[in-house]
Amino acid sequence: MNILVIGSGGREHALVWKLSQGAGVRVWAAPGNPGMARSGECVAAAGSLLDVAERVGADLTVVGPEAPLVAGVVDEFRAAGRAIVGPTAENARLEGSKIFAKDFFRRHRIPTAEFVAVESHDEARRALDRFRFPVVVKADGLAAGKGVVIAQDRAETERAIEALGPRLVIEEYLEGEEVSFIALCDGRDILPLAPTQDHKRVNDGDTGPNTGGMGAYCDSRILTEGQTERILETIMRPAVGATGFTGFLYAGLIMTVDGPKVLEFNVRLGDPETQPLMHRMTTDFAPVLMSAARGELGRHKLEWRRGASVCVVMASGGYPGSYPTGAAIRGIEEAESTGATVFQAGTRMGAQGLETAGGRVLGVTAAGEDLASAIKRTYEAVGKIEFAGMHYRRDIGAKGLGRYGKLSDQLRAGKFNENKNARKSRADQLAQLKEDRSMKVQTDIKAGSPTLPLPPPHY
Repeated sequence: MNILVIGSGGREHALVWKLSQGAGVRVWAAPGNPGMARSGECVAAAGSLLDVAERVGADLTVVGPEAPLVAGVVDEFRAAGRAIVGPTAENARLEGSKIFAKDFFRRHRIPTAEFVAVESHDEARRALDRFRFPVVVKADGLAAGKGVVIAQDRAETERAIEALGPRLVIEEYLEGEEVSFIALCDGRDILPLAPTQDHKRVNDGDTGPNTGGMGAYCDSRILTEGQTERILETIMRPAVGATGFTGFLYAGLIMTVDGPKVLEFNVRLGDPETQPLMHRMTTDFAPVLMSAARGELGRHKLEWRRGASVCVVMASGGYPGSYPTGAAIRGIEEAESTGATVFQAGTRMGAQGLETAGGRVLGVTAAGEDLASAIKRTYEAVGKIEFAGMHYRRDIGAKGLGRYGKLSDQLRAGKFNENKNARKSRADQLAQLKEDRSMKVQTDIKAGSPTLPLPPPHY
């Protein structure tokens, strides 16, 4: 099978890396990056993407970034009779327009934050009287994960309106932890991937501006079975049923005291969530993706390694604002000798060898028998890598450690999950507690020097 992966970032590198492990699979990347060239073949994205697919004889094409999806690449490929994983241009509007998406949630009674959609700065200012602070301001169109401001007061909100407007969504701020819930869809059937948690803010402790994502971890215990079923029943099935959605549907969720609510829909795999997902998945992914493109997903299931996986993004200094490029990158081989995988994103080959070429440069990813060991192994690998001005968060996964610690205390105190949808019995939970080392919360995992902070869990 010849598979073409569209894109050049860390998400696409993780896909190329995973797909290339399949039997009889040859992977192409357009345009790719130096890391992808180690697992597949990079080809210039000259002309249309359909031309590229025909040039390499692609049996299947997988689209990484959102822009080609919003532009209608799936419609173009299907009209030419070529298999492709992704949504139609109409369904890609769920990510391409925040206003369209919020109206969709309202029409189909999908739980989300209360909101007002506005078309001008003046309308936005008038709408503020309907909200308490903090308030969330979102740019309507594609913004590479950075078009969101959580404003603490009116002055900050008005600055955000000026910076992001005029077409905006203004919505209430929801309390709770964020979860990335991604599912592969074929228009009818839904195949959930393992849950992940992204870290959007640039600095430790969820401070600083939003980014495209500074790291993520994948751990099946992020959600209970009851929570997963509720997400499928109230969010994913209504969305797919209303649209016939195909491809990856990504629900960015907030787990509130009233249940899961949608912050946003994306219409592709997340970045950096894909890196720990692909690292932890044991299933041969190529046949699954082909079945999704053919509308035959129902016969598949996904298998995952026991434990957890973690991705830490190493970024250029200054990101998500302006940043320099062209810094030499050293230490990738040493990092991977520890068992980690270094997914490349903003890289290029230059006079110094491998150099920085973007804001998010690398996604260092490792797995462990539990979340604590996965974090430790990932930061050990991070410590092997150097480039001028590099910046990374030192608390990726800390929320998970805090949450599992709280669960451990509740289990020992006999306070068990009473949700009628939860299927694990008291004995099951105690058995899991006994054999899962990550229940023993480690508050002193080092990443060179700083101790990982453990912010209190919200649910």
